[in-house]
Amino acid sequence: MSKVTRRSSMAALMGLLVGKSALAAFPDKPIRIVVPWNPGAAADAMSRAIANAMGQHLGKPVVVENRPGANGGIGAQTVGRSTPDGHTLLVSNADTHAINPFVFRKLAYDPVKDFEGVSLFAHVPFALISGPSKPGITDLKSFIASAKANPKGLTYASWGTGSTSHIGMEIIMRAVGIEMHHVPFSGQSPGLLAVQSGQVDTMLLTAGGADAAAKGGQVKLLGVAAEKRLELMPTTPTLRELGLDVVAGNWFALHAPAGTPPDIVRQLSELIAEVIRDPKVQETFRAQAAIPDSTSPGALDKFVAAEQARWGNVVRAANIVIE
Repeated sequence: MSKVTRRSSMAALMGLLVGKSALAAFPDKPIRIVVPWNPGAAADAMSRAIANAMGQHLGKPVVVENRPGANGGIGAQTVGRSTPDGHTLLVSNADTHAINPFVFRKLAYDPVKDFEGVSLFAHVPFALISGPSKPGITDLKSFIASAKANPKGLTYASWGTGSTSHIGMEIIMRAVGIEMHHVPFSGQSPGLLAVQSGQVDTMLLTAGGADAAAKGGQVKLLGVAAEKRLELMPTTPTLRELGLDVVAGNWFALHAPAGTPPDIVRQLSELIAEVIRDPKVQETFRAQAAIPDSTSPGALDKFVAAEQARWGNVVRAANIVIE
């Protein structure tokens, strides 16, 4: 019996040593971060800053790959089916993990079963803008007045049917009792370009993108959908200050494929907590009006569950469905 016990103990010790050796070897090749949206928007900018900082910490290349389509679903599906070894990660958000399950009748991935949560890395508030097509709209009051005077006469852009930009505008319309015509695009950048060129009247988008466009003189900032005024744009009032009790925005996180070893997930989570303090990362975040945040894997899972309940209620109320 004692020989068996010693042999079992030795096997357990060897297993522990092998596990530690595998962890010490991670990563043993470049890490790929899949951004499931077009280049040029807030998610892309923040992801590239994080990838650069991760690469410096790990001493291995960390590359960003854009895989847009299906409101982030194509990139999510790609990562969900990848080898679960920590070398392929998904930039997730409310669209991919809290909204798509309720919007799409058939979703090619399961946001819970197909992924391991790693960590949040940012919260990004939205801002409401108007373009040159409606020069009479100069503030929130004139925006609401114009929309009420022309039911479904105004148009608004989004980065896709069922996206946070779409649903966020639905929340605004319901709050003030107006109707507008929705014009979905394949990403934030093409939607913003349509507003800047006068093809579409308004848009709810990330605050950093809205601020940059407003500084260029191409659009007007009507208000930010944040709890309080933003450091990036301190003279722009919140919608609440203007009498509209709406707070809207997005969050961004990293997810790994289901089955990724817990020790690797934990190592990545701890790394994110470290890199979001990097000065270059924080500089990029400030330009996007993004608020850095990090969580444990378990805390991210709980956060996503709460977000699914919150956004699911809005999607059902607005009856937004994609076949």
